Amino acid sequence: MPHYNAPFEIHVHGQVLLRADVTYEQLQDALKPLWKYAGARSLADGAGSAYEEEPGIQFDTKEHLLQMCWSVSGDNDFRQSLDDMCMGINELAEQGAAIEVTFYDTEFDEEDEPEEAESRDDFLMLFVGPTPAAIMQVQRDLLVQDVVNLMERHFDGSELGGVVQEIDKLFSQRFDALVSSLELGKPPRGLGGSGTGGHGGGRRPRHLH
Repeated sequence: MPHYNAPFEIHVHGQVLLRADVTYEQLQDALKPLWKYAGARSLADGAGSAYEEEPGIQFDTKEHLLQMCWSVSGDNDFRQSLDDMCMGINELAEQGAAIEVTFYDTEFDEEDEPEEAESRDDFLMLFVGPTPAAIMQVQRDLLVQDVVNLMERHFDGSELGGVVQEIDKLFSQRFDALVSSLELGKPPRGLGGSGTGGHGGGRRPRHLH
């Protein structure tokens, strides 16, 4: 059913390289938590975004690429749909990928609200991939990029090799701990999950990619 008067506008954005043998039917099943939440009866029916200028959910069969720039109205229960979707995509992914999800508070108007008021906007970074190692690689690459971009304001890039080595060391320790725990069937912290932000730092511009 469509979510009328929903408290959030939710935008899902990212691209995932899929295995060459993945079929449309398999992808439709993996993405069922999304299109079913939108009240659709199939992926084709639910692939269109709430905004016409967004391409929605697209499957490039030639490049084996899932591309998402898709918005839907909803509530916090959409987070469960995201978790279920990540589990489905993990089974189809060729390599690790990040998916950005932004919740926009539809009831918050910056012009009308008191200056001290904060919106309920939220931002999640989800990670998918065929193995925990593939997912950790994406997490590592994004963290290195963020840290280097931040520190290059104060240091030359050639000075930051030690910082990158320390980040690699942290991820190696996390992966070793995962392997030694014999819990490869369970996702490590942050796997398919999220890093949360967006409160108190100003609203993220809508549809800025």
